[in-house]
Amino acid sequence: MWQQAERYPDPRVISLDPSFDKYRVAFSAVERLATGYRWTEGPVWFGDGRYLLWSDIPNNQMLKWEEETGVVSVFRKPSNYANGNTRDRQGRLVTCEHGRRVTRTEYDGSITVLLDSFEGKPLNSPNDLVVKSDGSIWFTDPPMGISGHYEGIKAEQELPHSVYRIDGVTGEASVVTRDLKGPNGLCFSPDEKLLYIIESRGVPNRLIHVYEMDADGRGIGQGRMFYDAGVGTIDGMRADIDGNLWCGWGMGNDELDGVMVISPQGKMIGRIALPERCANLCFGGRARNRLFMASSQSIYAVHVNTQGALGG
Repeated sequence: MWQQAERYPDPRVISLDPSFDKYRVAFSAVERLATGYRWTEGPVWFGDGRYLLWSDIPNNQMLKWEEETGVVSVFRKPSNYANGNTRDRQGRLVTCEHGRRVTRTEYDGSITVLLDSFEGKPLNSPNDLVVKSDGSIWFTDPPMGISGHYEGIKAEQELPHSVYRIDGVTGEASVVTRDLKGPNGLCFSPDEKLLYIIESRGVPNRLIHVYEMDADGRGIGQGRMFYDAGVGTIDGMRADIDGNLWCGWGMGNDELDGVMVISPQGKMIGRIALPERCANLCFGGRARNRLFMASSQSIYAVHVNTQGALGG
């Protein structure tokens, strides 16, 4: 049973290392903004409208929470089983859909399909994405959404587990890597010199890999294991301006459910404990200092003493 903390500081915001202390806001509590969904994912903040969007994949819908009123409404239904969301550098919504495509929502509300196949074969089930400052879109494409009829439509997998890049000028797609099992959440470091990718089907453990960008910024070099999540199920992540990774974590373990914060040196420094597994998150609010967490059946938020890196 969810109960909001009645006293400050909220004991759910936990320092695992003294370096995390500076990121805690003493007079901020974790809040539950909305609940009653099946599997929340892909939160994205629209500061110009002061609202949050997120996906509820099994219900085939996207929801909208308004900061001013707290009202939740349906933003899009059906959503083609939307999963990850972000905004491009022109402020447009870009979405990974388990309905086997990546789309952009134009200013007038119309939808442009950016990619639904590669080399003549349909995509698997685009999962999560990030937009680089050059306008390119980087997204992961594991087959989770076509493995059954719960988070999409069951279908034959025709392409390997992949990470793709869509060029921001030409729209041409290219393979970034096919070396990961279940590529999932991804984000750039604040200076865009590093790309982090979660391998959510790694055996025996879930991993975060890090790659140095090529000189032209269009590809990646040889990667290395950045963090071993062990028994933890790690999903989506975003970077803050100091290069820390704020990662959705959990799967039925009270000691893991919530958000884990990993320093640029690969050290676990902080945790936000939630009563549900956190699938994905984003920074928002007036100063990009409010963390929104899509967690199984609910959306949570807490203010932190840092800001999200641009492009997340």
